[in-house]
Formats: sequence, structure tokens, C-alpha cells
Amino acid sequence: NMNVVKEIERINRAEINLGLSEEASWHYKYRDSPYVYVGGLPFELTEGDVMCVFSQYGEIVDINLVRDESTGQSKGFCFLAYHDWRSTVLAVDNFSGAKLLGRTLRVDHVRDYKKPEEIELEKKLKDAIRGRTGDRKRSADEEQHERAQDEAEEARDAKRSRGDQESSSARYRSSDTTRREDDMHSMQRSEYAE
Repeated sequence: NMNVVKEIERINRAEINLGLSEEASWHYKYRDSPYVYVGGLPFELTEGDVMCVFSQYGEIVDINLVRDESTGQSKGFCFLAYHDWRSTVLAVDNFSGAKLLGRTLRVDHVRDYKKPEEIELEKKLKDAIRGRTGDRKRSADEEQHERAQDEAEEARDAKRSRGDQESSSARYRSSDTTRREDDMHSMQRSEYAE
């Protein structure tokens, strides 16, 4: 949504004008996550296309272009991981609000991304644990209660994630990487400040 894009731009301008340190930036609390969410992607783009566009700010080590299970068609959003978390800062700052093939991109940090295979494994473990709790058949009320608990947990996670995205003002921090990556990130930030 454009309000989020505009808010990110406003916060970034304020941080640059104030000359905040990396630790004081709102990006800093995401230093442990190399993942970003990318929304508003043109549906015809492939994983390779997205990687070509987003690799200008760092090495991409994982991508999950979300697709419709029945048609295989892209849903227009993905999650991608950079080798260096500082690349996520550059991607969020420079791609959020940018136009790509006529569509406006929304790029934001992701704190607790789980790969699809991790989610599937957790689901299998939950099912296995539930299966071992007894051989009796569960009632419809028990199944409905369990679904409601799962939905409430997902809603809390989504709310927590939204709160994380909207509530802070702290700056990204350097980590140990190659000199080339350090130079690239410094150069990109100074260009953005101009």
C-alpha cells in the first residue's frame, strides 16, 4: 500500500537529515534477518527476473516467488534473502515505491521468515503429535477449536509483524563482510543521501 511506501520514505529522509547512526535507524532491528518482502511484482516475472533486478544491491541467496498452487501463476509477491543484511536496507530504501513494468513495488523487511519446507515440516510434526494424543476420533467441536487456535496464532503473528514494521526508528549496523560489500554499501548510502 502506498501509505507504507510513503512512510518509509518519510522516515528515511528524517534519518538522513538528522544524521542518525546505523544503530539508531529503524532498519537496525532487522539486522538478524536477511529477508525482504517484495510486493507489487508484475505477474509475468520469473524468479530469475526478480533476482536480476534485486541483485544490484547485493548477492541474493534465496528466493520464494509465491505462486498459485493450481495454476502455477505468480501471485505478484515474493520473499528474498540477501547474503548481507545491509543489502536489505538498500533494497527497502531504494525499491519501495519504485515502478517496475508499470506496477509500484512495496519492499519491506521480514523479521521471522520461514521457508515453505520449514512450514510443511512444522505442520507434519503438529499432525504427528496430535495423532499420538489418543486413538479416539476427535469431535467436530475439537477440530473447530483447534482451527480457531491456529487462526488466532496466525493473526497474532501478523499483527506483531505489522507492529514491528510500523513502530520503530533505529538504523542499520555494519557486520563483518568482504571489503567489496562494505564499499558498495557505503557508496550506495551516500548516493541515496544526495
